[in-house]
Amino acid sequence: MEYPKSELFEKLADIEHQRWADWQNFLHSKCKIKTKAALAGMSVIKINNGLIIPQDCVERWERQINTPYSELTKKEKDSDREQVMRYWKLITNKK
Repeated sequence: MEYPKSELFEKLADIEHQRWADWQNFLHSKCKIKTKAALAGMSVIKINNGLIIPQDCVERWERQINTPYSELTKKEKDSDREQVMRYWKLITNKK
């Protein structure tokens, strides 16, 4: 997807990243840490109405939480840009 070449657009994408990081920090603060040994052999991801987040996702998201928008990969920035596109037309009054 082609994104607008605009300083405002990039600032909004930066805000989207920070908004997401704040939410992820909150979400992670509510999680209980389990050791790999305690999870060995588990093949289900929903147990007793709780969720287990795969370790690779936790590691990736923790890295992204601690990475400023300006240092994200293009693919990671595009994820934030996609969120800005949801309301970009509203801001720019374009249909």
